[in-house]
Amino acid sequence: MTKITAIIPTLNEEIHIAAAIESVSFADEIIVIDSFSSDKTLEIAEKCNVKIIKRKFDDFSSQKNFAIQQAKYSWIYILDADERVTPEVEKEILEAVNEPKGCVGFYVRRTFFFCGSQINYGGCQRDKVVRLFLKKKAKYKGVVHETIISKGKLGFLKNKIEHYSYKSYDHYISKMNHYGALRGKQYFEEGKKINLFHILIKPPARFVIHYFIRFGFLDGLPGYVFAKSQAYGVYTRYIKLWLLNNRIKE
Repeated sequence: MTKITAIIPTLNEEIHIAAAIESVSFADEIIVIDSFSSDKTLEIAEKCNVKIIKRKFDDFSSQKNFAIQQAKYSWIYILDADERVTPEVEKEILEAVNEPKGCVGFYVRRTFFFCGSQINYGGCQRDKVVRLFLKKKAKYKGVVHETIISKGKLGFLKNKIEHYSYKSYDHYISKMNHYGALRGKQYFEEGKKINLFHILIKPPARFVIHYFIRFGFLDGLPGYVFAKSQAYGVYTRYIKLWLLNNRIKE
């Protein structure tokens, strides 16, 4: 049987880490790469018989690429701590690595939960990520919402994993601020400038895309809150860029 290394990046994931590790217990090696959590994440992980690597966080791609290089086995499964591999997906993963049919990696679709509610629309109906891939054939790229660059064919798993992205609205806002800071820094380093278009037009446009064009209204009130939150995320990244361009301390 082909062996698999599962990798879980963490930062203060004490409410998720045990369940995340359990959901990839089929893997032959599990690595938790932690950005110096200040909660009980590592204490819990240490009891789960996994390999723990501590590394200062710089960006999502660098963190994951570093962990991939530490993996013992050629097939990698990346699991965010707020994701869960279902038994159906586990079966598909094991079948895929033993009979990849020419693929060097596989997309998996996700069922998205936002603040306790399942979101079926607003763009989530098309949510897919590359999670399973060959170590030597794929690499992460991008500071925020990183993507896989592969050298070869990518396939699809049929079943969905579960994605419990935000445990509360406050948690969501804190993540948006973190992502906004990273994206704002990226824009700043690329020499981008900000104008009123970025503040007055782009956030409302994002709301319209998620709520109307991608049918977020079909999810009721949670769909509305989700669409507004996506708009806030866009607003935040440009405010962070404005602060950097003007050397204003937050």
